[in-house]
Amino acid sequence: MDARIASIYRHPVKGFTPERLTAATLEAGACFPCDRLYAVEDGPSGFDPAAPAHISKMKFTVLAKIPAVAKARTAYDEAKGIFSARAEGAPDFAGDLRTAAGRAGLEAWLTALLDGEIKGPLKVVEGPGAYRFMDSRSGYVSIVNLASVRDLSQRVGRDLDPLRFRANLYVEGWPAWVENDWTGRTLTLGGATAEVLKPIVRCAATHVDPTTAERDVELVKALFDTYGHMFCGVYLNVTRGGAVAEGDGVAVG
Repeated sequence: MDARIASIYRHPVKGFTPERLTAATLEAGACFPCDRLYAVEDGPSGFDPAAPAHISKMKFTVLAKIPAVAKARTAYDEAKGIFSARAEGAPDFAGDLRTAAGRAGLEAWLTALLDGEIKGPLKVVEGPGAYRFMDSRSGYVSIVNLASVRDLSQRVGRDLDPLRFRANLYVEGWPAWVENDWTGRTLTLGGATAEVLKPIVRCAATHVDPTTAERDVELVKALFDTYGHMFCGVYLNVTRGGAVAEGDGVAVG
């Protein structure tokens, strides 16, 4: 199969705007670079930075819980540590999330934006060391087959933005849904190699239009009713690090 990487994304703060990249360097056994570095607690989550452990996404301000999160358009300057956010009707925000003042500023900005939607108090938390706020305990890089998204779009009768699925890598050139049977297979992606861990079970986050911030289609139900599963995309474990870029080939071993 002649396939290629169509686009690459990171999500520096869990739940917020995907940021498109032209290239990235994957490391063996590591999360996608600069992905889910931070999360915003909606009330105490129990996260302990001294002993970080996997915590349910529903403890944080994420689309599955609060669709209005998509109202924020965010960006992260990795070199400076500056996180910026804007939303219609709100003042622009910019702050250094490495500092207490920057985190407090984002907490206040989000509290105003999400008024009535949160339990609170909001608290920005940072993953210590190599820890990241991933949905999966072991799937550190995610990949979505764009043909599968198009097939689902046809079945539900509307165009679906692939960014609903918040993947790191989007691939063009595979037949729809072939990836569901690839657990244990090897993928070569540009200069990197990865093992397919498992299909990604989807949640209510996919119901939210990332542009309008509205829940407008029940994709989890649509997946199950149409295909008998709730998958879209697969998790990968990088086994050999290397560079990946838009347009790079993807081969299945």
